[in-house]
Amino acid sequence: MKEFIIRNLSVKYSDDNESLRNVSIEIEARAITVLFGPAGGGKSTFLRVLNRLNDLADLKEMKGEVLFQDQNILDPQTDVINLRRKIGMVFSRPVPLPLSIYDNVAYGLVMAGEHDREKLDEGVEKALKQAFLWDEVHDRLKDSAYSLSGGQQQRVCLARVLALEPQVILLDEPTSALDPIVTANIEEMLRELKKQYTIIIAPHNVQQAARVADYAAFFLMGELIEYGSGIDLFTVPKDQRTSDYVTGRFG
Repeated sequence: MKEFIIRNLSVKYSDDNESLRNVSIEIEARAITVLFGPAGGGKSTFLRVLNRLNDLADLKEMKGEVLFQDQNILDPQTDVINLRRKIGMVFSRPVPLPLSIYDNVAYGLVMAGEHDREKLDEGVEKALKQAFLWDEVHDRLKDSAYSLSGGQQQRVCLARVLALEPQVILLDEPTSALDPIVTANIEEMLRELKKQYTIIIAPHNVQQAARVADYAAFFLMGELIEYGSGIDLFTVPKDQRTSDYVTGRFG
């Protein structure tokens, strides 16, 4: 099943920099799709298009279609707040709120109008368990989220997204500031989460992309060069540019 169908997507910023150029791709549901390629290739812009975060950028032009649940989310009539509940995003560096661990995770639920304490407790516990953090923090939920390690803070941010029970999780270099052990734990967590969620991730290096990819898309200077199964793109890519990048000849 397709989670997104994207047709002829182009994005240009006000400085006339064309970040994406005529991108067409279909993203599979309940799988991990990785976006990889050199810096400046358009990966982060692509992620932000999927939940309309680019609305906050200084855009000059955005063309094409991004179909999600049979609706073009680029339509000006789209309910962006509701869209972001269904399509959550985690950034490269953890950005916990200046609140307790509990309140960080419950924040989105409260903003959505949930004030029943029992339901909030259930939602926080479920999200922290999904983020593989419950066992580490269940007895310190009133502590500041700032008291946690970097890896734990990143998982709190993920739990905050999961608490809203989205359909899609977007991750932009989520382990770039973390050590190898924590990175491995988060990668394993993503493999579990894909059983319930569609995950689209821009990893911070090719090695991570190859480890987690069910599907992979290679971006270069705003263009989608190649898309297919992760095994194919990282072992027998069809395009020479993909091969050169995967084998370290450039980038």
